[in-house]
Amino acid sequence: MVWILLFALGLAAGTLGSIIGLGGGILIVPGLLSGQNFLPGLPDFTPQTAVGTSIVILIVTGFAATRSYMADKRIDFKSGWLFFLGSGPGSFVGAAFNEQVDEGLFSLLFGSFMLLVSILLMVKDKLPKATFKNGWERTFTDTSGNVFAYRYPPAAALLISFIVGIISGLFGIGGGSLMVPAMMLLFGFPVTVAVATSMFMIFLSSITGSIAHIYYGNVVWQAVIFLVPGAYLGGRLGAYIHKKLPA
Repeated sequence: MVWILLFALGLAAGTLGSIIGLGGGILIVPGLLSGQNFLPGLPDFTPQTAVGTSIVILIVTGFAATRSYMADKRIDFKSGWLFFLGSGPGSFVGAAFNEQVDEGLFSLLFGSFMLLVSILLMVKDKLPKATFKNGWERTFTDTSGNVFAYRYPPAAALLISFIVGIISGLFGIGGGSLMVPAMMLLFGFPVTVAVATSMFMIFLSSITGSIAHIYYGNVVWQAVIFLVPGAYLGGRLGAYIHKKLPA
């Protein structure tokens, strides 16, 4: 029963994460931390092992979603690689920070961050969008022939993605919860491109974050085995659902 529920958790996290570009750790981390309260036989997760296990699963979710979004040419790969230059090193820093927090402090920080992001997403349509006269100008055409143009300064993108990487390594949530709003509000990305590019960045930065957490011994592999199939299916399913939703 425990392992069936882990599969279901991976499926739900992968689906939600790839629909809105968050990665899915927002479900996996609290699910693992609270699961032992009502699931006999589930390993006793600490903030460190929950985050380490989650970030390994994000590789699978990110890969599955990236494959689907690639087929529709929704990913801005050049921007995604630029963001990874910041988020990759940031994930190492976040993993190191994660080693220093206990469960009480972790829960406070995690909950506060998710409340902040929730408020930001609810009011984002009322916030003014930034415009940059100088910066890297990008023109993107999707498979439907829609042309999008946006501009952003690479230095600002690197700084924000570095912060996103720290959040990913610290909380195990992929960082898309901050990166997607930043891409839309600050850099002018259309929502479909922002979500797809975020999942590509999450795929890359989760690899570096996983290396750090594996080094610290924070991955519970027996849980990974049952989370991975659900996360992969969810990543593909979420990308499919995203294509059917209006922006």
